[in-house]
This record gives sequence, structure tokens and C-alpha cells, in this order.
Amino acid sequence: MIKTNIKQLPLSERPYEKCLKYGASSLSDAELLAVIIRTGTKKENSIQLASRVINEIPGKKISGLFQMSVAQLVDIHGIGNAKAVQLLSLTEITKRMMSSALAETDFICDEPEKTALRFMPEMRFEETEQVRLLILNGRNALVKDIILSNGSFNAAMASPREIFYNALKNKAVSIIVMHNHPSGDPTPSREDILITKRLIETGKLIGIELLDHIILGDNRYVSLKESGLAF
Repeated sequence: MIKTNIKQLPLSERPYEKCLKYGASSLSDAELLAVIIRTGTKKENSIQLASRVINEIPGKKISGLFQMSVAQLVDIHGIGNAKAVQLLSLTEITKRMMSSALAETDFICDEPEKTALRFMPEMRFEETEQVRLLILNGRNALVKDIILSNGSFNAAMASPREIFYNALKNKAVSIIVMHNHPSGDPTPSREDILITKRLIETGKLIGIELLDHIILGDNRYVSLKESGLAF
């Protein structure tokens, strides 16, 4: 018989009790989600509902929640507005914790890997390409990061005029341009390389150096400076 009430399960199988006794790391992905959504449906308990949610999200992995909207979540039977908001709040808390753990009061952009990891939690799960401009001072410390566009990284979205207008406005000594590939593959396109070369040349004329152009994928990145594709 399917036990649709968590209280019908042995104590050793209840997520709350397991967490209290062994810690949150002892819980499976489904059990962790069950703690968040709290209740199931008439035909399944919260663990069974959580397992089904995981099977219906992109990649059938818990990380797929980063790509879900409220509308997509409520399309899953058993997930209403309240549960959808709980799950999206969980993903947003996770993003902010990951970003905060890597952020520093005086973040120095001296290594592509470190810079990529700083922004990976915020950008890797975006459904569209997001272009960011990192404003740096004379020590390569991050002064400000600016979201220039959401859409695609092309000549219109990443025009030298817009990039260097913002760089001059914010008194940048140097800059880094960053954008994501929603496909998860950070391999630079031909246009990525051509635009980067234009930005390098414009920066030389204006006196604000483009230090790098970093493309973020799914837990991967490509530095066009490191790769030697444009610099």
C-alpha cells in the first residue's frame, strides 16, 4: 500500500527526523524538496511528489529548478502557486548564497577562473544571453558590474559605444565584458571573437583597456584572453 502520509513512514524514513538525527546532507534530493514543499497530494506524500517534480524538470536533476518559472512549476500536478513560490525562493536563496560566498568587499579580477566563478551562480541558468560589463579600477578591483542587456550577445547588444559610454561614465580604468551561453556550451562564436577584437581596438583609442571577455556556460567558462582567440 502506498503511504501518502509522511507520518505513516518509519521514523528513519521521515525527512525531518533524518535531518535532525543525521544532518541535512543525509537527505536525498527528493527528501530535501519534500521538506520545502511540506505536503503532498491525496495520492502521494511529499517525498513522492518531490520525486515526480524532479523527474519533470529540465535534465531531471534538482539543478533544473534554476530554469523553471512559476508558470512552468504550476503545470506540474500537485504544485500550486504557494509551492511554486517556495521552490523559486529556494533557488534564489541558493544563487545569492553562492554569489555571496565568492564575493569580496574588494574583489580583484586578476584571474579569469576567479572572475568566472564570482558570476557563475547568477548567470549560468539564465534562459537568454545576458551581457555584463565589469568596471575596474587601477588595481583591477571590481568597482561596479552593469547588466547591459538580456537577449543575445551581438553587435547591437554589445556595441562599443554603449560599453565605453558606461565605462567612461563610471570612471573605469579597465573593463571586462562577460556574457553567458544558455546552451551551457561556452565555446565562442565567430561573432563573439569579432566583437571582442572591435572592443580591444576601441579601448586602445579611448584609453580604457579591455582586460578580457569571458563566456560562461554550465559550470564552464572560456576566457578569450586565455584562449588567445582575440587578444
